[in-house]
Amino acid sequence: MPIPDRMRTFQIDFDFIAHQLAIQVSDGRTSTLPLEPQSVAAFYRRLMEEMRRLDLPVSIHKKPNEVPAPIRFDEDESPRAYDREYANRFWRILVQADRVLKEFRARFIGKCSPVHLFWGALDLAVTRFSGRRAPQHPGGIPNLPDWVTREAYSHEVSSCGFWRGGGAISYPAFYSYAYPEPAGFSEAPVKPATAFYSRDLREFILPYDAVRQSASPDETLLDFLQTTYEAAANLANWDRTSVERSHVPRALV
Repeated sequence: MPIPDRMRTFQIDFDFIAHQLAIQVSDGRTSTLPLEPQSVAAFYRRLMEEMRRLDLPVSIHKKPNEVPAPIRFDEDESPRAYDREYANRFWRILVQADRVLKEFRARFIGKCSPVHLFWGALDLAVTRFSGRRAPQHPGGIPNLPDWVTREAYSHEVSSCGFWRGGGAISYPAFYSYAYPEPAGFSEAPVKPATAFYSRDLREFILPYDAVRQSASPDETLLDFLQTTYEAAANLANWDRTSVERSHVPRALV
């Protein structure tokens, strides 16, 4: 996505086929950096040097978000592996998840986020909004300012996406949650049968392998996204007729 810089724009892309990072500027200048084993600090320095060479003197927040013990990018000298095969596999998962999430997003005509990648937990997400104000979020996410969380959850949401896993869910999975969570949400019937409600995360979880190994991965994932959204919207009394396309299947109606 182009980023404005004075009278120009620039874009930074990760290429997981050629395994390089590419910087493109609207004035025609370009630069590439190889993706290879190195420390975070080494990668950060090389990227900032290339940005300055292209007359793009950007300044960013140097601490990662949503992790309990963050190390500044320019100070993290620990060696980091880079496996080309598995980087490409992860990217291909994101490409396919993005495709299905966009199909799901197209069913909704109310306010809805784009399908986007969050920089903290590194999850691919899309969020639907009811249009009604929500109670103030308590915040408390590690190393994420509370004002960011409270702005994100200022209105009622039903959100879903793909996550690489970690903590209580140690495997890649699709997820779906509501804020505020309506009464009865955790007990709502959802599809497929391999989906479950995680009381640790307060989200419905569908393991990635359950989708990958199903007879129809797209249908399995869309069933999960649709039924968990319907559980959130029905239990919270959303005005569904005003925010949905009329031809959307209503599995729980």
